[in-house]
Amino acid sequence: MHDIILISIAAVLLIIALIGCIIPGIPGTPLAWAALLLAHFTDRSHITWVPIIIMGVITVAVEILNNFVPSMFTQKAGGSKAGSIGSTIGVFAGVFLGSIVTILLGPLVGAFIGELIHDHSDFKRALKSAVFSFLGFLSGSGLRLITSAVIVIIYIKSFF
Repeated sequence: MHDIILISIAAVLLIIALIGCIIPGIPGTPLAWAALLLAHFTDRSHITWVPIIIMGVITVAVEILNNFVPSMFTQKAGGSKAGSIGSTIGVFAGVFLGSIVTILLGPLVGAFIGELIHDHSDFKRALKSAVFSFLGFLSGSGLRLITSAVIVIIYIKSFF
């Protein structure tokens, strides 16, 4: 019974983690790593401390990078803080509207609107900054998604 509860909690954490790789505010990779840790404490899993520690280090590195990559992309394009804020608002608006298209396009549109609010005279720069902000969002989300997917694979393999 103890194993079933831990395995069930871990499975739910993995699902939330994969969603959290795209939606800000949900710590996707840390939740995935926590699921891996829970698997270790079951009698049915064969996972050792080595992959748990390695994935823990990778998780921390990805989370740190995820905080810097979007702003690095925005700065590279000459974007402003308003574009970064607009991108974040766009993610939440995209989630609220409820489709994968709005979730993906929300940061792009939000960054563009933020840049136009910051400087409405330079349409080309606003568009460039929005595209780079969007690429930064995709890069950060991609790193988190890849890391979480690897953790899911390790988790599943640990039971066989």
